[in-house]
Amino acid sequence: MQKLLYVTCDLRPVEHSRSLIVGSEFLNEYIKWNPEDEIYMLDLYRDYIQRTDADVLNGLEKMRSGHHFAALTTDEQRKIGRIWKLIDQFVAVDKYVFVAPVEKMGFPDELRMYIDTVCVVNKIHRDANREFESILKNQGRKCLLIHTTGRLDSRDMETHNLSYFGSVMKLIGIEEFETIAVKENDAIPEKARECIDGEIKKALKLAVQF
Repeated sequence: MQKLLYVTCDLRPVEHSRSLIVGSEFLNEYIKWNPEDEIYMLDLYRDYIQRTDADVLNGLEKMRSGHHFAALTTDEQRKIGRIWKLIDQFVAVDKYVFVAPVEKMGFPDELRMYIDTVCVVNKIHRDANREFESILKNQGRKCLLIHTTGRLDSRDMETHNLSYFGSVMKLIGIEEFETIAVKENDAIPEKARECIDGEIKKALKLAVQF
């Protein structure tokens, strides 16, 4: 039995989001082939994701200076406790599925904030002799990113975003990284369903072996 974390970052309902449609098909197929696996759901818009603010920074600095967690202020304890909970969830699973659109200049800010939140020293990585050392490395972890693509003139930006996301996963020790891209803008609207169906077929095939 393994554990899978399914992370979404889209305000639209499933039926109006191409990435969520493909993601739901993938998840249903995965559960069918892995009925004993534990599935954890996280919605980055609707579940509370604690960002790094002054209380978090002050609390972490106090703890690095030798203060016990109980000595922190109420706000520092509450915020850092929430971050620890998110990190513990991230570390406890074996597989990750991220579902998000590409908007404006890249992925939603909430997705980037979540990645920054869980990448904490001594939880995900160590600074060994001032060099980055992943704690999750060589554990056979997998990650799938299901995302929409923007307009054709934004291909360079999309390449940059995917490179960033894949590099972060590899850096923290998740070496098996795959993507499924779903076209967001179609020159011919009648082709939209055909495009989605094609990506769903890829997702169903990947779900069997993920």
